[in-house]
Order: sequence, then C-alpha cells, then structure tokens
Amino acid sequence: MTRTRLLLYAAVLALSLAGIAAWLLLPRPVTPPRGFSLLPLHYRDLPGWTQSNPQAALIAFRRSCRILRKKPASQSMTGLGYAGTMAPWQRACASLPRKPPAPAAARRWFEHHFRPAEIEADGHRRGLLTGYYEPEIAGRRHSEGAFKIPVYGRPRDLVSVDLGRFRPRWQGRYLFGRLVANELVPYPTRAVIAHHGLATAPVLFWTNDPVALFFLQVQGSGRVRFGDGTVFRVDYAGQNGQPYTAIGRILLAMGALSPSRVSLEHIRAWLRDHPRQAPGIMDRDASYVFFRLAPLLHANRGPVGTEGVPLTAKASLAVDPHFHPLGIPFYVVAPGSHRGAVPLHRLMIAQDTGGAIKGALRGDVFWGFGAGAEERAGAMKAEGKFFVFLPPSLWRQLVRQRSQTED
Repeated sequence: MTRTRLLLYAAVLALSLAGIAAWLLLPRPVTPPRGFSLLPLHYRDLPGWTQSNPQAALIAFRRSCRILRKKPASQSMTGLGYAGTMAPWQRACASLPRKPPAPAAARRWFEHHFRPAEIEADGHRRGLLTGYYEPEIAGRRHSEGAFKIPVYGRPRDLVSVDLGRFRPRWQGRYLFGRLVANELVPYPTRAVIAHHGLATAPVLFWTNDPVALFFLQVQGSGRVRFGDGTVFRVDYAGQNGQPYTAIGRILLAMGALSPSRVSLEHIRAWLRDHPRQAPGIMDRDASYVFFRLAPLLHANRGPVGTEGVPLTAKASLAVDPHFHPLGIPFYVVAPGSHRGAVPLHRLMIAQDTGGAIKGALRGDVFWGFGAGAEERAGAMKAEGKFFVFLPPSLWRQLVRQRSQTED
C-alpha cells in the first residue's frame, strides 16, 4: 500500500470520528439551499451589456476551455449542479473564434452560445464584490541582513484531502492536516509557525517585511524580486487549513480604523505604524499559506488560479465552488466598484476560489499586477448583482422548470 493511500485511509478514518466538526473549523458541507434560484433573462435585461467589452473574458474563457476539453463529456460541472455536464460547454469551446474579435463581435459570440440568468439566494439578488491582485515582495535566496523571515514551501507532512471524493455535497472542500500516530490532526496555526518555525517545510527564500508576506498570503500568490533583479512567480501550494480571519474587522472592532478606512491601504499603513502590535494582530488570522516558485515566463499573464489556468486581469473571478463550477461566465454589475465610484459592468470567467469567498452571491475580481491593480483591488468593496451565462439547452430547461413551478 502506497503512502498516498495510507494518508487517504487515515483521513477517512479521522472524518468518521464523532465530534470531528468541532475542530475542523471549516464551513459546514453545503447542500443545495432552498433559497437558491436562477432567473432566466434576455440580454436586453442586462444593465450595460451593449456597451460592455467582453474581449478579455473571451481570452479567459479560451484558457478555461483547455481544462474543460480534457474532461469526459458526461462529467458534471459540479457546484450545485445547475451547469449540467461538460458536453454543452465543450461544444461552446469548439466554436471559439481563432482570432480575437472586436468588442461587438465578442458580444455576439457570447450571445450566440449562452443565455443569461440572474442569481437569487435567500430572497436576495445583491451580493458582495471585492478585489484581489498580484503583489510583489522583496526576497533573498539566503538569510542575510534584514532578510531573516522565511517564506515556506509546502511542508512534507501536510496532508490534503479532497472531501468531494467522499461525498458529492462536499465538492470543492479540502481538509488540511497532518498525521500523528495514524490520526489526522489540525495543522499548526499562523502564530505557531511564525514564532516557532516549521522544520518540515522548505524555505523558498527570505524576506525582510512581515507585513508584505502577510498580504502575499492573503492574496494567495504573487511575485518575488531577488537582489540581483530576477523575478519569479510565487504560486499557491497549500495552506494549513485553519480558518481565515479578516484582520480589518479586528482593527474596526478595536476602534483602530473607522468603517470608511477599512481598506488594504489603511490596514497595511496601520500595521507598519504599529510594529509592536502588528504581529499580534496578524496572528489573529490563523490561516497560513505555503508557496512554490515558478519562472515568470509571461509577465503580462496572471498567476495560475484554482482551475489550473493563468488568471486574466479584469476577467477572472473567484467564486465559491460549493455553489458555482469553475470555467463558466459571470456578468457582474456594481454601481461603484472602487474609489471614484466607477460603475462595474463586466463579463468574467470563474477561475479561482478564496478562503473568504463564501456564498452564492460572493465574488472576488482579479485586477492584475502593478500599483493600479493594487489600488483598485484594495479599495474595492461593492454591492453587486451576479448573472451567470448558460448554454442555450440548459437555459431552455431552466425556463421550462420555472414555468412548471409557476403553473
């Protein structure tokens, strides 16, 4: 029996123990909620659609098709199941234009291959849109001078379990832990790792900025610039499985920040201005992310998301995989998505997930790399509407189902 099989059997045994949910500290397995529904619409009902430019979304969808094409046609798209099987999505992939079309032609392509439906959950049609970006951190290959903070790769003893392999309703959920005497137990928290180190994890590089490392972990990936000027990608490789806590809420509860100043920029400024208190505040977030280094082959492409394809700036969206499958188009509408109250009417592709992205009406927009992307992502917190695009056959089925329900 291989070590991998032993680890999986140990995980299954651990999951069967009474009281496991008390220490998992993970959200409960999601079953299709009674309050979730899709409301079929026409393109004329989509705010701002005729003025939108879905060219970037078409590029992002082409990347998702590389994954979708490899799956069996009869395989479920997962999520809550509303997206059916791979087959109709693969047909859309087969019809992709060879050359990037103009904005109007890109809209016509989506209009031909998909139909929109608005998402409603528990009687609500508005949810929360936030943003994330690809940060850059300074690093050294060896510990020297102020560069004494290790950035860890995936630990040798970290066990990850795909719970969806055991129960369909747990699709998209992962359990992280380690084996102790043939029992799967929780992995150490951020505070333990930060203050005591982690002998089982390789040190990828050393940095001089604990706050920059913290935000690199919050974003989930980024870039490192070494002293000789070379730049590498820092990609997500796993996490300790402990719950994520937004420290902005902690600072708000402390009175350290006002509600209007809870943004990445102000949180980071507070941490830098309070170096003695900052470690304790960051330790309140028990989640800890591990990375891997990869060559920066395409500077204009984003990091690889959960779906396994490079993210596209302003066209990749992080969603909750319990509700929504990866690889499908979402049209999001918000009256003011970032500083300056610029409206957001954008088609994006679900290609990523995140520890704080939970719920049917929750999305995280990837803004890309650079100062402008950081500013927009850090300031973005908007109430918005979510519209999912479905192949015509699924959309017609949805219309029939709603007609029968109303009758």
